[in-house]
Amino acid sequence: MSPTLVDGQIILAYRPLNLKVGDVVIFKHRNLEKIKRISKISANKIFLTGDNPTASTDSRSFGWMNQDRVKFKVLLLRDRVG
Repeated sequence: MSPTLVDGQIILAYRPLNLKVGDVVIFKHRNLEKIKRISKISANKIFLTGDNPTASTDSRSFGWMNQDRVKFKVLLLRDRVG
């Protein structure tokens, strides 16, 4: 998710009640937690993309995802403390 997120940053996230285009979310894919941005929504499916499209593995490779796979929505990004 570079340049929006970089290794070592602290994020505050919560369980989402509703999702919208532009939200940064944490979701489970192949038993790994990933962070991507919602770029499209259709019914109960979302299309997720990274902020660095040339280096991101996202919905362009794994396709649309069910919204219920989203675990958290990112609320706040902070630089690492210390």
